[in-house]
Amino acid sequence: MTLVQMQPRSTNANPVHRTVDDAMEAAGPQVCDDMTVEVAMAVMASARAGHLVVCDEDGLCTGLITRARLAGVRDGAAYTDRVRLRDVLGDRGPFTSPTTAMAEAEHAMRYRRLDALPVVDEQGSALGVLALAR
Repeated sequence: MTLVQMQPRSTNANPVHRTVDDAMEAAGPQVCDDMTVEVAMAVMASARAGHLVVCDEDGLCTGLITRARLAGVRDGAAYTDRVRLRDVLGDRGPFTSPTTAMAEAEHAMRYRRLDALPVVDEQGSALGVLALAR
C-alpha cells in the first residue's frame, strides 16, 4: 500500500497564481462510453446534472457531454436508439490538468466555446470539472 499525503486546499489562493485545482468542482456523475444517448439523458435527469463525465472501459476520462449536446444528437436526422456516447464524443478530450493556470484554462475554454472542461490526472482519471461562471 502506498501512502499519499494530502494537502489542504487553500481558500485564499493568490488570484494571480490560481490554478485549475483551486477552482474545479467535483466531477459529478461519471458514465461509461458504451451507454446509449437515451440512458445517458435519463441518468442526467435523475442526477439533476447539466453534464456527465464520460469514461472508457478502463475508467479513463474520454470527455464530457452536456444535456444540450445530447438533445441535439437525439433530435438529429441520423439518430437511432443504438447511438452510444463514444459515437457522439469521437476523439478524446479536451481536458485540463489541475496544475494549469486558471487564466490559461479560461482562455482555452472561451476560445473553444466550452462551458465545462474535465480535469484529469496524469493517468487520465477524472478529478473534477472546471466550469465557467455565467
